[in-house]
Amino acid sequence: MTTYVWDYLPEYENERDDLIDAVDTVFRSGRLVLGASVQGFESEFAAYHGLAHCTGVDNGTNAVKLGLQALGVGPGDEVITVSNTAAPTVLAIDGTGATPVFVDIREEDFLMDTAQVAAAVTPRTRALLPVHLYGQCVDMAPLEDLARRHGLKILEDCAQSHGAHHHGRTAGTMGDAAAFSFYPTKVLGAYGDGGAVVTDIPEVDADLRRLRYYGMADTYYVVQTPGHNSRLDEVQAEILRRKLRRLDTYIEARRTVARRYEEGLADLVAPDGLRLPRVTDGNDHVYYVYVVRHPRRDEIIERLKGYGISLNISYPWPVHTMSGFRHLGYGEGSLPVTERLAGEIFSLPMYPSLSEDVQDKVISALREVLTEGIRS
Repeated sequence: MTTYVWDYLPEYENERDDLIDAVDTVFRSGRLVLGASVQGFESEFAAYHGLAHCTGVDNGTNAVKLGLQALGVGPGDEVITVSNTAAPTVLAIDGTGATPVFVDIREEDFLMDTAQVAAAVTPRTRALLPVHLYGQCVDMAPLEDLARRHGLKILEDCAQSHGAHHHGRTAGTMGDAAAFSFYPTKVLGAYGDGGAVVTDIPEVDADLRRLRYYGMADTYYVVQTPGHNSRLDEVQAEILRRKLRRLDTYIEARRTVARRYEEGLADLVAPDGLRLPRVTDGNDHVYYVYVVRHPRRDEIIERLKGYGISLNISYPWPVHTMSGFRHLGYGEGSLPVTERLAGEIFSLPMYPSLSEDVQDKVISALREVLTEGIRS
C-alpha cells in the first residue's frame, strides 16, 4: 500500500457520525445558501481570532482576491509578496488588476525576507501580502512599521497557518485583514472548497459581503458595485463549525507528528545534507506541511517510491519562473534563495490522524536511503 503525504480517510472514520450529522443539519434546515451554518461559522471563526468580523467565501483564492479588493487594491496598484507560494496567491493579485512584486525569502525558515520589502516599495505600492507559509508566521513587526510609514494595507495569507501564533498573536490578527483557505488538506479543512476573510474593520467586512454576493447588499436585485458569486457553501460551513471545535486538537496532533520526525531523523541532519524545519523565535508552528531539505531531493523522492512512499514538493516551481508570469520580467537568478530552495525542499507525510506505524515506515525508509548513501 502506498503512503501519501495526506490522507483524510482515517480522520473521516473517527468523525463520521458528526460529519454526517452536519450534512443532515443543513439539509433539514430549510435554507441551503447563506443560512444559519454560514452565519454561525463566521461568528465562531471570528471569535476564535478575537476579531469582530468574518466573511465566508467559496475558496481561498477568492479570499485573497476579495480581501485585496475590500482593502482598495485594483488596477495600477502593486502588491508585494513572495514567489515561493501556491500560485493562487499571485493569481488573486492578478485578478484584482494589480501587479505582483516579489521579494526573496529567508533560507532558514522559507518565509518572506522582510528586510527586503522596503526597497520594493514604489509610489504604486498599495498593499503587502505576507504568506504565513507551511504553518508559521512571517516576522510581522517590520511590515507593520513599513505599512504605517507608507500608508499601505496588509492582507495576511493564512491559508497554511490556521491557529499559528507569532509572539503571542494569532495568525490573521496582525494586518488589516487576513485570508484563509479551507481546502481539505488545510489545518482546518472542509470536505470541499471554502475560504474566509477576517478583519476588525467594519467597512472592510461590509465591502467583502457585497463583493461575495454579486456586489449586492440589502436586496438581491440591486448591484451597488460589481462583485462576484463567491459564497461559502452551507454544508461546508456546518462541517467547518464542527471541525473548528477540534482545531486545537488537530494542531497538537500535528506537533506530535513533527516531534517524532525530529526525534527519528535528528542524527542525520547535516549542513550539506538533510535539513529539518526550523521554528523561528516567537513562532508557534502548526505544521500544515512538514518540509525538509536535501540537495539531492529528486533522487531521494525517486528511491522512496521503491518503499511505497509517494511525497510532494511544496513548491517545485516558484511563481516568477512560470510561463504565465513571464511578463513580470523576473529572470533566472532574480530571487536566488527562492530558486535554490525550490530544488531542495520536499514534504513528509503530515496530518493529524497519521499513525505511528505509517510514520515509522517513512522514517525508517528515509534513514535507509540516507545512510546507505545517495547514488553518485
